[in-house]
Amino acid sequence: MGIATAGDISIGIQNKIATITFSHPASNSFPSDLLQKLTSELHKISNNADVNVVVLQSEGKTFCAGASFDELLSVTDFEAGKKFFSGFADVINAMRKCSKIIIGKVQGKAVGGGVGLISACDIAFAYQDAAIKLSEIAIGIGPFVIEPVVSRKMGKIAMSEMTLQPNVWQTADWALSKGLYADIFDSQAEVNEAVEHLATRLASYNPEALSKMKKVFWEDTEHWDQLLYERAAISGKLVLSDFTKNALNEFKK
Repeated sequence: MGIATAGDISIGIQNKIATITFSHPASNSFPSDLLQKLTSELHKISNNADVNVVVLQSEGKTFCAGASFDELLSVTDFEAGKKFFSGFADVINAMRKCSKIIIGKVQGKAVGGGVGLISACDIAFAYQDAAIKLSEIAIGIGPFVIEPVVSRKMGKIAMSEMTLQPNVWQTADWALSKGLYADIFDSQAEVNEAVEHLATRLASYNPEALSKMKKVFWEDTEHWDQLLYERAAISGKLVLSDFTKNALNEFKK
């Protein structure tokens, strides 16, 4: 099975709660096709009257390792690079525009684009081992596409600290203190319980009120429809550099 067809996005809807589960054998990293599928499913759920709230989760020990290194290495021209990073822009924009409240359930570590996904959730609960880092500078690019959503959630200073320390794992406690997580728990069972409890409560509320509040939460981000794709172009150019190609190959060893 090639990298383009590896992994999966599954959707389950019960009691007005849609659960989106993503998975990939490479630590839940995202190749282009998975990014496209997640974007498509978010658009469908946004228009589904049978859904009041969304839970975003992944399988395995790691929440999300960000961009697929294999696909990054395969990029040979600017348009391909821009298109790949635009996949993350598509997902973030779909999450912020989704008419449903999105709850993130974070069971493990998140890197790069994974931190962007958590930041794009309206609220997130995590396991105590769910450390985070932004490793992009170390491979010659940068967290350009996800910067707006990470800075919105955690603040520009916290985003800068992570960006300039690409090899440092920030603890879940640190992420909690910066606002990425609403709460952290000592066991996976407690995370599951907290998410289920909140999702059930939210699903019982007036969906129109929730939808209008969601728009309030994301006020002043309308320019992201253009900004995130401008940022994708920056990353698309940088990924072609010899520095990045060499760094990616070293990371894979």
